[in-house]
Amino acid sequence: MKKRTKIRLGIGVGILIPLLIFGFWPMGNPKYNIVFDKDKIDYRHRYLQQQQTHSDSTPLPNIIVILADDLSLMDVSRYGGQHVHTKHIDAIGANGVTFKEGYISSPICAPSRAGLITGRYQQRFGFEINIHERYPKNRIEYFVYANLLNTGDWKVAQHEDWAVPTFEAMHKQGLPPTEFTLAEILKTKGYHTAAIGKWHMGYNETAIPIKRGFDYHYGFYEAFSLYAPEDKEGIINQKLSDFSDPHIWGKGRTGNCAIRKNDQVIKEDTYLTTKIASETNAWIKAHKDDPFFVYVPFSAPHTPFQATKAYYDQYAHIESPEKRIYYAMIHALDDAVGSIMQQLKELHLEENTLVIFLSDNGGATYTGAADNSPLKGGKFTNFEGGINVPFMMQWKGTIPQGMIYRKPVSALDIFATSTALAQVNLPKDREFDGVNLMPYLLDSTYNDKVPHEALFWRSEYHKAVRKGDWKLIQDDLAQRTVLYNLAQDKHEQQNVAHQHPAVVQSLQTDFKNWEKKLIPSNWPRVMDYEIHAGQAVYYFPL
Repeated sequence: MKKRTKIRLGIGVGILIPLLIFGFWPMGNPKYNIVFDKDKIDYRHRYLQQQQTHSDSTPLPNIIVILADDLSLMDVSRYGGQHVHTKHIDAIGANGVTFKEGYISSPICAPSRAGLITGRYQQRFGFEINIHERYPKNRIEYFVYANLLNTGDWKVAQHEDWAVPTFEAMHKQGLPPTEFTLAEILKTKGYHTAAIGKWHMGYNETAIPIKRGFDYHYGFYEAFSLYAPEDKEGIINQKLSDFSDPHIWGKGRTGNCAIRKNDQVIKEDTYLTTKIASETNAWIKAHKDDPFFVYVPFSAPHTPFQATKAYYDQYAHIESPEKRIYYAMIHALDDAVGSIMQQLKELHLEENTLVIFLSDNGGATYTGAADNSPLKGGKFTNFEGGINVPFMMQWKGTIPQGMIYRKPVSALDIFATSTALAQVNLPKDREFDGVNLMPYLLDSTYNDKVPHEALFWRSEYHKAVRKGDWKLIQDDLAQRTVLYNLAQDKHEQQNVAHQHPAVVQSLQTDFKNWEKKLIPSNWPRVMDYEIHAGQAVYYFPL
């Protein structure tokens, strides 16, 4: 009997040990190693060594790009928002142009920013989905998250080969050293440059702001950071039931969420939205006599939800605690934008400064606070609520006041417009995707022209194209293809794919032709976010 027991025990141990080894063996796989094009790196280096002269007697304009984080079109009163009077943000459009059909190139933070700052579809250089600091470490952890934990709509991605990037490959995620940023290009014309706020385009040494053309950086590298210490007097904290929220609060201001000044971690006590504005104002004042470019990516109103009591108390009539603090955060953002605009006025810089305001994507409906309606969807979707964002420009004395522009424009156009105004000779080794918007705004011969024949979106299996009034969304994971006529159905309620099969086929052909210019994503997704749109279910890779 004892001999049989020993045999059984030996067999059990013999089976268990290999299973444990298999289960806990690291999943890092060299298939996701990122290799950069050395010729493009060398070309970029040579280009940036050459200073371009400015022979025109007209001074080069200053350029300010103010980017909100997860701010819905319907969070802004100029677009019909009812909950917060965003008078300072509204004033940018009132004093210049309001784009009614302003789009970003991705409905999620990091890829959207990568497209904006490079002027190229980010899929051209593999920046297709959000960058990640964390993947499942082993198969046991993968199995637990995929099958045992309640992750809500955040579904662990099912990869057939159980492979994830190695730590070294993970660290390379972000803006590749082959790409030019707007700051780098403008520096060749003598611009002073600063990035003040959220970065979220890479954490490695080659990707951080001060290595990508910015003379000065204040802010943080991650997707989020605390607006203030949780225990700070006068700060209201609102935690959410959403799966991602505990992770955000748990990170606090550690690691890439730390507040930094030129890559040095600092202690910061001031409410972050207010501090980003004051840092911007101080930097502008210090560089008012020379052409400057300042990129101001606020983190508001992205989670974690924190607001000062002074703003929070103004929304006591709002019953939902999530919506109340969300509106308070937007109010603080609006005042911060107002202080930057006031600084320009006091320094008499308005007539020589182009100010651009937009959001990186639509409102995050999973928070229970953002509401993009009547537009469909929101962040993580290619419905209008996710990609049609508040987008305005002001240039006093140049762009007519109160102008409304109704043809589709893209955040990619910011790069093209800015470099055209700076009279830059762009790199010749690549194609840029944006257009200079100034002729479309100022030249009457452009009245019948459109900036873009078509606009495209791709996040792995989640795709979209808008061409004229037609918009196609194709989700290969959910196996859904829908077609909308936005002129008749801006809210995307009527799928007319079956009525117009030729249009569907034509747009799919356009999309496939566009895809020929792209490369596969440089890194894999971690999760698939489940999107509920009426009775239909879609997915988005995270």
